[in-house]
Amino acid sequence: MAILKNKNAEIYYEIRGEGKPLILLAGLASDSQSWSTVMNKLAKEFMLIMPDNRGCDRTICPLDEITISGMADDVIALMDHLNIEKADLLGHSMGGYVAQQLCLDHPDRFDKLILAASSSFTNKRNKALLSDLVKYREDGMEMMEWYRCLYFWIFSRHFFEDEKMLDLSLTYSVEYPYPQSLGQFKKQVEALNGFDVSDRLQKIRQHSLILCGKEDILFNPYESIPALSKIPNSEVSIIENAAHAIHTEQAEAFVKEVVAFLQ
Repeated sequence: MAILKNKNAEIYYEIRGEGKPLILLAGLASDSQSWSTVMNKLAKEFMLIMPDNRGCDRTICPLDEITISGMADDVIALMDHLNIEKADLLGHSMGGYVAQQLCLDHPDRFDKLILAASSSFTNKRNKALLSDLVKYREDGMEMMEWYRCLYFWIFSRHFFEDEKMLDLSLTYSVEYPYPQSLGQFKKQVEALNGFDVSDRLQKIRQHSLILCGKEDILFNPYESIPALSKIPNSEVSIIENAAHAIHTEQAEAFVKEVVAFLQ
């Protein structure tokens, strides 16, 4: 774990494993620890580079600089700092937005691209949902209830069958020692809602994997796959019994897909 100074930002990041560099980019309201279910197995195959995006507690930057392009700039600064000329990219949800921005702006710095539970834009339904989640926090909703609302959108029906695991997960989220502030969450939502590269996907030249959870209702596979399949050299894989948080619900299947594609 370390800190990189990049202009007005201080970027927290962790490195695990050895081998070809694989940059893992987390989603909305998540940081590098969101990869905890898969990082140990992936670190046996790759050198994992896991930054906390702008808008996370351990990464410090002005609120008005929490943007997708700013997050992408941090990745390039981190690669330069680590003397990494080229890497593979794996972005989950909002991290997939950042990954697409990177491949469009810095095509020569990346080999393969994995977009997990992501899209090329935020549709109107999701914009309304995210705006509601901001409002719930502004109105003072208890964080346990707020996370429960969020869970309905990111986990499959199977996750809720295990009440003990559900309670443990909710408690972990509420008691997490590096919580995201309301201001940070709001700015990440604004960054998401303003992102749309649908008309530029044809310019992404990396061999790409579109990885979906079959039960994802946030980025529904029947919407996100047609959107992202505009990437010329792309293929699709759908993981059963998983919703938006694929790597949490189906960690083993997730790792298997990632390793098979990258190797």
